[in-house]
Order: sequence, then structure tokens, then C-alpha cells
Amino acid sequence: MTEKRIYLSCPTMHGEEQAFVQEAFDTNWVAPLGPNVNAFEKEMAAYVGITDAAALSAGTAAIHLALKILGVGPGDVVFSSSLTFAATCNPICYEKAIPVFIDSEPDTWNMSPKALKKAFETYPHPKAVIGVHLYGTPAKLDEILALCEEHNVPFIEDAAESLSSTYKGKQTGTFGKYGIYSFNGNKIITTSGGGMLVSEDVEGIAEARKLSTQARDVARHYQHTKIGYNYRMSNITAGIGRGQLLHIEEHKAKKQAIYKQYKEAFADIPAITMNPLNPDGDSNNWLSCMTIDNSCAVTPDMVMDALEEQNIESRPIWKPMHLQPVFEQYDFFSHNEDGSSVSEDIFNRGLCLPSDIKNTPEDMEHIIAIIRELFNK
Repeated sequence: MTEKRIYLSCPTMHGEEQAFVQEAFDTNWVAPLGPNVNAFEKEMAAYVGITDAAALSAGTAAIHLALKILGVGPGDVVFSSSLTFAATCNPICYEKAIPVFIDSEPDTWNMSPKALKKAFETYPHPKAVIGVHLYGTPAKLDEILALCEEHNVPFIEDAAESLSSTYKGKQTGTFGKYGIYSFNGNKIITTSGGGMLVSEDVEGIAEARKLSTQARDVARHYQHTKIGYNYRMSNITAGIGRGQLLHIEEHKAKKQAIYKQYKEAFADIPAITMNPLNPDGDSNNWLSCMTIDNSCAVTPDMVMDALEEQNIESRPIWKPMHLQPVFEQYDFFSHNEDGSSVSEDIFNRGLCLPSDIKNTPEDMEHIIAIIRELFNK
């Protein structure tokens, strides 16, 4: 075993972050709100090319507030991608609404327009649709948005994993009624935690800001006419984000290079397939993933175990939400006509490979050699 730990994906700091944080300390802006928060919102909105943004404590908070602003409440149906992390759909249940899960399609691993159409046939009037850009790869947005528009249903774009990815030249997160980003420690840029809600709906973002600061009314005394939340980003955290944003294209290029190296390294192993990319998009390749053919004796667990033995972190593909015990009572619409699940197949056969941008050439060669050895036995 090597002493050095090779991580799946962890923060990469550059120095500018510390300057923004020091400014917060020097000016005593160490609480929520402040100049860094305001600037981070403006800089992020400018980067993705959208009108307004609200910096929040997490991407989960951003999804929750999007649902609140859209009026989602008890008994409402909300469609959600199944192949995702629980943070995508947990906020549906916060509002006592009903999640309905949509299968993936094999071309990008994202929400299947075919399965979405089936869901609309059963539930013609959902309150919202939440779609994910899995592992940074843009979904088939034209088809998904056309179905949402046909049924006059707002689309919430979960771009937690896809900041800097584009679809037909436009940033993911800017296509839906609301878009969300995550700055968790393993994302392409981080604030140590935190998230962002973005939209062309300036009034909606203003409402999000109000709700995220306990929904305090404009009054000299403390008055509240709505239930609010403590969801605002801190000025220190926002300073980290400002420094990180300066390096986002650099991070993206390194992530893309990692994916390309894996793809080329495993090209001669028929049992391995790298996660597919959308030809109409430009993925940030947040995590590079692979699936293994069912006919192969090597399993994802064997690969993960072999890596872990060498102090190298990897992890399974997200377990689909419709297979989670907490959500098993809710409806699921499959992509395949026989009812089998594309997302379940990806989960069963896949794993996420080490995708940290600090990996050295020697690290990458070591990782690849371990995996190749398993398939050459």
C-alpha cells in the first residue's frame, strides 16, 4: 500500500481564496451576508450568463427554495431524476409533496425523455420537474424542456455536479425556471459547503433571499408573515468561492484530461465502457465513471477493493432513488418498454474513478495499472 492517499475528488486551493477571506476578517464581515456574498452572486451570475443568483448554505437549500417559490405543497406531485444523490429529491418531501421518479436513458445517463413522457401520461399536472446533469454531463435538455413546456410545468435544473458544463454553448443551470449549483468540498469549485440558486426570475430570487434569512419582513421590529429558513451563505464562505471561481476553467480542463486519459487507457478492454458524454454538450467531467460488462468476471466491487488496498478512493455510482428504502412506496417510470431500469443497470455495473485534479501523472498511471491488472488476469 502507498502511504499517499489518492482521493476521489477533494478541494484544490490556490491562494486567492485566502485573500478574500482575510478581507472579510479585516472588515469584520464574518457573519452571513456581506460584500463577498454580494460579489459572489454577481460573479457567478456573470460567469453562467444569467440575470440573478442567491448564495445559500447548500445546493439542497437551493432546491428547497425553488420548490417553495413555485408553490409546491402537501400532495403535489414532483417528478425527479432517479439516478442522483438524495439531495435532489429530499426537499420534495420537506414540503410533504409526492416524488415520482424518472429513469435514465443510456446515451447520457440522465433523465429519459421517453420515461418522462410516460410519467406525464399518468400524472399530466405535476407541480415541477427536477432534472440532473449526472457527473457533469448535460442531459437531453431540448427534449426534456419541450415536454415540460407542452404540459406547462416548470423545470428545476439540478446542476450541482455540472457547473461549467455547457449544452449547445449555454451553461447548464440556466435552462430551467430555476437552476442550482453546489459548492460542496468535492465539487469542481468549493466554498467548503454552500450552493447557489440562479434564475432570470428576479422576483423569485428576491423571494429566495428573503426566505433564506428567516423571511423577516421589512420592518423596524422583527416581524414575519411567512415561515423562513436559515439558508444564507456566510461572507467567509463566499470569499472562498470567489477565489475558486477564478480557476474554474482550469479545473474543468484538468477534469476533462483525466476522463480522456482513462478512456484512452481502457480502450482496448472491451468489458470497460466510460460514462457517455452528450455530443450536444461540453461536460466538465466532474467524476469519471466506468461500467463493466455483465459477462466479465471482474465486478465494480473488485475494482473498488483493489484500489482501496492501495489507499486509493473510489465509490459506487449513485444508488437510484426508486431503490432507496425511504422512497420505495413512490412511482417510478422506466425508460425500457419491458419495465427494466436503465438507472439500476448503471448502478449495478458502474463505479466512479479517482478524479482529483491534483493527481500526478504517476498517480494516474498507478490507478490505471491496478485496474488493468484485474482485467488481464
